[in-house]
Amino acid sequence: MTGARLALLSCAGLAVLAVSVAVAVTIGPADITTSEVARSTLARLGYGESPLSVLREGIVWNLRMPRALLAAVCGAGLALCGAVMQSLLRNPLADPFVLGVSSGASTGAVVVIVLGWGAGAVSLSAGAFVGAVLSFGLVVLLSHTLGATMDRVVLSGVAAMQLFSALTSFIVLTSADAETTRGVLFWLLGSLAGAQWSDVVLCALVLAAVLAVCLAHTGTLDAFAFGEEAAAHLGVRVARARLLLLTATALLTAAMVSVAGAIGFVGLVLPHITRLLTGSGHARLLPVTALAGAVFLVWVDTAARTLLDPQEIPVGVVTSLIGVPAFIVVLYRVRRAS
Repeated sequence: MTGARLALLSCAGLAVLAVSVAVAVTIGPADITTSEVARSTLARLGYGESPLSVLREGIVWNLRMPRALLAAVCGAGLALCGAVMQSLLRNPLADPFVLGVSSGASTGAVVVIVLGWGAGAVSLSAGAFVGAVLSFGLVVLLSHTLGATMDRVVLSGVAAMQLFSALTSFIVLTSADAETTRGVLFWLLGSLAGAQWSDVVLCALVLAAVLAVCLAHTGTLDAFAFGEEAAAHLGVRVARARLLLLTATALLTAAMVSVAGAIGFVGLVLPHITRLLTGSGHARLLPVTALAGAVFLVWVDTAARTLLDPQEIPVGVVTSLIGVPAFIVVLYRVRRAS
């Protein structure tokens, strides 16, 4: 793919994303048009006056817009992490949660919700983030103790995942009532219902930082595709690069999971689909994958909150229902091409 084609594809992706967010904001019980959203946005920027009433202005800017933007940021982040993990681990089945980050986040969230640790001073998102970081720390410790090869990193991630999943189940079974259990389950399946502007800003900043780190190491990721030994012969400082990229993706995943729960299949499926458009070069793959993930999750979340209105479906359930058939198709195409 040439630089001009990549630029064109990226610009098209940004345009589709902007339109997707604008349209998603209009979908719901309140009668709001895309023209009104556009004029309201311009009014917020100091151009003209908003055509929306105070109530509808609140619906757009306090409920739907932060949720749509958080969906875009989370989709981009999870897809980016999936692409990096698949290349770094040389495993097409790797996803952002392979290091046990989501299980650790679940335990942290359950500790706050069910056990009430933090006495109200620690939010669910903060508890989930701390749990995710602790889980990744355990993976780093185990893999370093066992010998930090990629296989052992994955095995350490599986061990951490099982440990924190067991802790989460134990806490819920022994300490939660029926209503609390239902709330915990809804969060564990992934939900963007409580989106706040602070969540959007925080996750966007983390995404921008990690994307910059990953784009600066696209050559390293390309080298890892040939294996660690080949990467070392190509001049890559394998241990340092691996730790840096694993830490960056783990922190980004932790930030996404802490505000939205575990949303599966975005980081597993989207990189494979994007490779069909861009090829395997990471300078092209990473930005396009992030845009594809953003657009995908905006529309999936819109479907999740509207299909059974007024009841809401956890967004992780919808991504799985879409992701499983899509992944089967991708695997079939890859098998035919090989």
